[in-house]
Amino acid sequence: MNEQPYNTPPKPDNYLAWSILVTILCCLPFGIVAIVKSSKVDSLWVTGNYAEAAAAANEAKNWCIIAAVCGVVSGTGYTLLTLL
Repeated sequence: MNEQPYNTPPKPDNYLAWSILVTILCCLPFGIVAIVKSSKVDSLWVTGNYAEAAAAANEAKNWCIIAAVCGVVSGTGYTLLTLL
């Protein structure tokens, strides 16, 4: 049973699965940054650094979004260039 200690905020999502997906499918450099940020979330939360864990989760989410947007833009640009 996973019981949280008293007065402990809920553990934020670490976005690791999303980070791996955008690394493979979209943009390798930004995806790696997202993986690094998401891997810090669990260790920060376990050590009691709840605010830092939430900040790392937010940064991981932002890097996932950046990687996905860059992947879509570059894929669209490549497709348009090959069709012209």
